[in-house]
Amino acid sequence: MQIFGVDSDEKQLDDALRAAFDIGYRYIDTAEVYKNEHIIGAVIEEYIKNGKFKREDIFITTKLPVYGMNEPERFIKKSLKNLNLDYIDLYLIHAPIPFENSGNDSSKKDETGNSIPALIPFYETWKVLEKFYLDGKLKSIGLSNFNEKQIQELYNQAKIKPQNLQVECHILFQQKELFEFCKKLNISLTAYAPLGSPGTVVKDIARFFILIRQIMQRGISVIPKSVNPNRIRENFDVFDFKFTENEMAEFDLIKQNDRLFLFEFGKNHPWHPWKEDLKKHNLL
Repeated sequence: MQIFGVDSDEKQLDDALRAAFDIGYRYIDTAEVYKNEHIIGAVIEEYIKNGKFKREDIFITTKLPVYGMNEPERFIKKSLKNLNLDYIDLYLIHAPIPFENSGNDSSKKDETGNSIPALIPFYETWKVLEKFYLDGKLKSIGLSNFNEKQIQELYNQAKIKPQNLQVECHILFQQKELFEFCKKLNISLTAYAPLGSPGTVVKDIARFFILIRQIMQRGISVIPKSVNPNRIRENFDVFDFKFTENEMAEFDLIKQNDRLFLFEFGKNHPWHPWKEDLKKHNLL
């Protein structure tokens, strides 16, 4: 389950997290940029203290922000403190577009309001993640929103190879080529936005839990986002049915292949991973 905090109040997020844990969710995905790690940490601490689960029963993913790639050690320690954890199960570089830090843990802007790129080689950041991995503070490390060329570049330099890639993936953007590429490198894939964006996928194809099940059956980890307790319960109701091979083949007949999340905020960065998609949408 993916927990966003940018557009939600703390009580709503607290309630959503408790609903998820009580239903049986044990995988929580967050990020420094969502500004909710402290809420997750407080609930986890309470549930462990009350014996509702043990630390080893849950899996927590968080991410290094684009404005923190020149000081990853500080942000790793910050996440550990906010989450009240001795270790993080999976830590990702959030995106391959590093920006200067404003001094207030946000991207520094120029006089025109654009974020200022920080051209820090990926491996300089990755070496710090490797250090914390070897120290046992990060149990696994990976990437998010990197394209194939960027993944391969880092993979070739890394001593500890990336173990996971998190990207947009749903029925109208199935990421088939990227998935095969990752399998060859023994990198697992996690799908964010498995239902697309509001109004784009769910209204067109039956009920949303079908879309979640389809991705899971492909062998991809799924992290649907919600702060609605009813939706959280429905998203979890995907284990009592299975598509046949013929039914899965029907999904392959869908030819639409459109990226919905374009990261327009970083369109001026020379390392933006999806320049062609930006051009396609007349954003460059």
